[in-house]
Amino acid sequence: MTKKTGPDARQLRALGHKLKPVVTVAGNGLTDNVVGEIDRALNDHELIKIKLAVGSREARTAVTEEICERSGAEVVQAIGNVILVLRRCAKPDPRLSNLLRPL
Repeated sequence: MTKKTGPDARQLRALGHKLKPVVTVAGNGLTDNVVGEIDRALNDHELIKIKLAVGSREARTAVTEEICERSGAEVVQAIGNVILVLRRCAKPDPRLSNLLRPL
């Protein structure tokens, strides 16, 4: 699991601070439906929070790595049970993208 670093990551973390988790990974783990919803949310918003209710720290790390692998996203921040992930779009919708909307 690689995290984004540098001044760009600081700005992304600041943008992500106000976001609410849009997807929750719970007891059933990372099913195809959950991955599909994460993919849809990343296409729409580019920067999203995901809540991981999967148990231990090792389980959260494993699920985070699998999310990044299956969705092509990268982790910006991981605090407790919540991760902030980013996947930039070629043509983002300015009405939906968390990167383009004004604060």
